Amino acid sequence: MNNKSETATLAGGCFWCLEAIFEQLDGVIQVVSGYTGGKIQNPSYEQVCTGTTGHAEAVQVTFNPQIISFRELLEVFFSTHDPTTLNRQGADFGTQYRSSVFYHTPEQKTEVERIIKELGVTGVWKQTIVTEVKPFTAFYPAEEYHQRYYQKNPEQAYCQVVINPKLAKFRQKFAARLRSSG
Repeated sequence: MNNKSETATLAGGCFWCLEAIFEQLDGVIQVVSGYTGGKIQNPSYEQVCTGTTGHAEAVQVTFNPQIISFRELLEVFFSTHDPTTLNRQGADFGTQYRSSVFYHTPEQKTEVERIIKELGVTGVWKQTIVTEVKPFTAFYPAEEYHQRYYQKNPEQAYCQVVINPKLAKFRQKFAARLRSSG
């Protein structure tokens, strides 16, 4: 990785949704689906789904801060999932679907806390934001079949019913931040 890139680790429900969104942003270099915040090394999807490992489904986003800032990533993050539901996103429930930001630097921690406070003051969300803010410790990439899931399976029911509406809302709200096609 070159010195122009930074990393953000975000959990906000199913990693398929987050990955499909973040990989469309200009300035994002790579998005990897995986697991973080748990107590065992190299967990499998089946283990994480039990809710007993402590891991969250998350994405690790490598980005160029000259093109997109960490704050802009957070703005997308807080606009594309519900940060007020504890351990749940839509029909997905369990601690593995919690809303979390795993900060890599003290500056990231400060920025996350700042945006959560701002969102609370503005009343964008009617309920209290329950997104946890934790130091990053380890990230374990998910199995290969989870990587770029939406791109590989656009006709799958979950993609059609859950991801497509999120992507449409995201594309409308953040049209200026999308990478140019071609």
